[in-house]
Amino acid sequence: MSDHVVPVEALLVVDVQSAFVKGPGAVPDAVRLLDRTTELIARARENGALVVHLQNDGRPGAEDEPHTPGWELHHPIQAGPTEVVIRKTRDDGFAKTSLGHLLTETGVRALAVCGVMSEMCVQATARTALELGYRVVLPHDAHATQNIPAARGISDEVPAATVSRVAEWALGSDVEVLAHAADVRFSAPPARTG
Repeated sequence: MSDHVVPVEALLVVDVQSAFVKGPGAVPDAVRLLDRTTELIARARENGALVVHLQNDGRPGAEDEPHTPGWELHHPIQAGPTEVVIRKTRDDGFAKTSLGHLLTETGVRALAVCGVMSEMCVQATARTALELGYRVVLPHDAHATQNIPAARGISDEVPAATVSRVAEWALGSDVEVLAHAADVRFSAPPARTG
């Protein structure tokens, strides 16, 4: 890795909600994921980067149904002009939300994405960010998912670590995959416009 790392101006924390990181429904190695996301959030705050917590609103009866214990965000929020929560109903954090407007308004050009699930909401949000022309950094040790169950006649169980790696690979050559969250550097975005 080069000694000179170009910083990102925003951190997207995708669906780090109780249903996915605590108890029997937690992703494998949730402790590692929470350690890395905690560290990323702290460094983003220290450097004045925009921190966006995406919170999925699951359907009625889902483990992340709004206003149920599983829906709650794991990380404490320091709400203000540089830290916000954006609720979503689709995998893609940009779909029918204010995320794109917020990034444009703050002048963000480069962002890091972390959270769950690697092949669903993390990948969908990162893909749209790439399509919109953002520089996207994906720290390998700061996103996670579940094992894919065995399917008779199709495959044995696919380990979560393999699923996460395939999700990164499927984003193509434009995404910057870093081995460690500690390698992500942050800076403040340009001043808000308007």
